[in-house]
Amino acid sequence: QVQLVESGGGLVQAGGSLRLSCAASGRTFSSYKMAWFRQAPGKGREFVAVAWSGSKLYADSVKGRFTISRDNAKSTVYLQMNSLKPEDTAVYYCAADPNAYGSASSTAYNYWGQGTQVTVSS
Repeated sequence: QVQLVESGGGLVQAGGSLRLSCAASGRTFSSYKMAWFRQAPGKGREFVAVAWSGSKLYADSVKGRFTISRDNAKSTVYLQMNSLKPEDTAVYYCAADPNAYGSASSTAYNYWGQGTQVTVSS
């Protein structure tokens, strides 16, 4: 069983930055694919970024502004968010799965955090 705990959300003005963190329990973190998804009010869960086996994939809407990284020694994955826009406002979720192949589909992840709110004001 893997437990994920996100932190780092908050309120920021448009153009600002935030860094989200997701701390994972478990001894096999380094072999898991780790991803970030987000869900805005009234919308479905949307893929943001995933990191696996040295590779990364980003949604087009965040490419060039967001960076996913992981520290396997700390069992933590990060999402650095720069040049934030009001449309980035959402609850951000960390997700993990032992199948190491990267995926943008939420159905490919077995473990989820509780989410952290990010609000970008205009």
